[in-house]
Amino acid sequence: AKHVRNGNNEPMTPAFRANYTEIDWSKPIEISRPEPGTVQRSAFPCPRIASDVMEPVQSMATGRMHDSKASLRAEYKRMGMIEVGNDPARLRPRVKPKPDRRAIRQTIEKAQARFNRGERVNK
Repeated sequence: AKHVRNGNNEPMTPAFRANYTEIDWSKPIEISRPEPGTVQRSAFPCPRIASDVMEPVQSMATGRMHDSKASLRAEYKRMGMIEVGNDPARLRPRVKPKPDRRAIRQTIEKAQARFNRGERVNK
């Protein structure tokens, strides 16, 4: 069955058409918007921007004091150092995965069987 299309060239289903006739178009459509200035804002004008300014810290390489993250990192980079941070995960011992001995054994047995049958890699 063909459907009549609406203004956006979308098909109007019977359910849509039935509900569309129920709309009272004599009433104005009201859109509620918040009053300007009622949105809560932080004291910092751009809350999602990380500031470069920090409390003064002493460089571990030269002993100079820095109040900017960029200047401290630039000095470390000049000295060839790497900034690590304090992530406790880097201090945990790494767990080595155990090798799958059965899979290794099966792979070796397959390779030996192919070799014993006379299969060779042609180059």
